[in-house]
Amino acid sequence: MQARRNKDKRIARETGPAAAVARIAEPLLEDMGYRLVRVRMAGKDLQVMAERPDGSLTIDDCVAITRALSPVLDVEDPIPGSYNLEISSPGVARPLVRPEDFERWAGFEAKIEMETPIEGQKRFRGVLEGYDAESDEVRLFIPAEKAGGEKGEEDVLIGLAFSDIASARLVMSDALLEEAGRRAMARGGKGPQDGAAMDAGGEEGEEKSGKRRTRRKR
Repeated sequence: MQARRNKDKRIARETGPAAAVARIAEPLLEDMGYRLVRVRMAGKDLQVMAERPDGSLTIDDCVAITRALSPVLDVEDPIPGSYNLEISSPGVARPLVRPEDFERWAGFEAKIEMETPIEGQKRFRGVLEGYDAESDEVRLFIPAEKAGGEKGEEDVLIGLAFSDIASARLVMSDALLEEAGRRAMARGGKGPQDGAAMDAGGEEGEEKSGKRRTRRKR
């Protein structure tokens, strides 16, 4: 049971109105069979990033989430004034927010920023090895010279405390695009462009992602 809870925990660094929305959205999404990735507020734009347990999200999923979440936000009113609500998928160079994200994308490059410096360093970039449940650490291969060694030596495996990670995301590469496409096809999708986004209005947009936007007014 403890191992399951560890896998489900999320890097949650939202503050202010975004944190209030996250507290409302996370249990609602879980009840619907989705998972919250993050909530971000940028000006009048409220982005709720979500996914299915397999990492996918379709336009139909966005519609379902919007229809469920929008009226709850209207009642709870966590954001004063008007805003644009957008439901979006994580995309290819996705944020990594749960232990299993680091396991699922082991072998691919990631950028990780820590809340507190480790020997004066807060930002790390390297190839994911995975997540160690016993130590509650994300394991990352970094270039030897970044770990005090000499250039050309073998990469060094380091452990980063999961609870101290401020943010983490995959680094876009041809290999990542190819793998994302392969996984999408295995799920019955069309490839890495299957990422979806929509807003509370439900009108088809012109962007390739299928983004849909509208102005919500109080």
